[in-house]
Amino acid sequence: MASAKGKIISVSSVKGGVGKTTMAINLAGLYFMMKKRVLIIDADFYSGGVSTWLDIRNQKDIYMMIDSISNNRYSSITDYVTHYNNGIDVLASPKDPRSALKIEAKYIPMIFEFAKREYDVVLVDTNHLMNEVNLMILDNVDVSLLMVTNDLIDLKNMRNLIQIFKGTDKTNYLVVLNCSRDTGRDYLSLFDIRNILKCNIDYTIGNSFYIKNIDKYVLNGEILTLNRSVNRFHGGDILKLKKIAVKLLESGEEESEQKESN
Repeated sequence: MASAKGKIISVSSVKGGVGKTTMAINLAGLYFMMKKRVLIIDADFYSGGVSTWLDIRNQKDIYMMIDSISNNRYSSITDYVTHYNNGIDVLASPKDPRSALKIEAKYIPMIFEFAKREYDVVLVDTNHLMNEVNLMILDNVDVSLLMVTNDLIDLKNMRNLIQIFKGTDKTNYLVVLNCSRDTGRDYLSLFDIRNILKCNIDYTIGNSFYIKNIDKYVLNGEILTLNRSVNRFHGGDILKLKKIAVKLLESGEEESEQKESN
């Protein structure tokens, strides 16, 4: 059996509609360009959108995988993923949202261990609700990318999550302020946002990365970071996303080294 080697990265938020799924898919494209074998786990079990964005018709999903594990039928994670291209696979959210209620948090670490044996990078697109499953995800990833917008309620809820992280001595997270989602939301300055969150902003995605016709790419199942036109007209924004991608890998390696030394 191959040893677990991949890095588990969650893309998380405390509010819907902040660009979390978009970020997870864009990161997948960048890691693909880095010659990494990538798995996207759609852990938004009730309303996951990864399969829709990538225009894949998955016949298997994460609930089917968990059902097999619990009934001793599991053989390989590759039996439950859907291929997007020759380097990116998707472990889809349940086809029937009622199945989401049957997914127990205790299976999350098992899924991660299985995924790390097959993939270099595992991106987990989470739900924004802080339920037992999501807390288990945050506890078991190598690094979390926390997405937040210039929205007072979003910032207040993110501050609460970061305080929980600090209270449990968790340092394996990066905070990204996404200003490309709602370009008119500039009520608070970066100084105000830092004061609200009580922490630094690691990266800011500027409003220059607002893609007016983004639905066109979704309908075509395209990843923005793999599109030549997007790279040509938004080169600076793509470069910043690349820096985030590299930093996430470095942070994951640092966290793994700390775990091994303890």
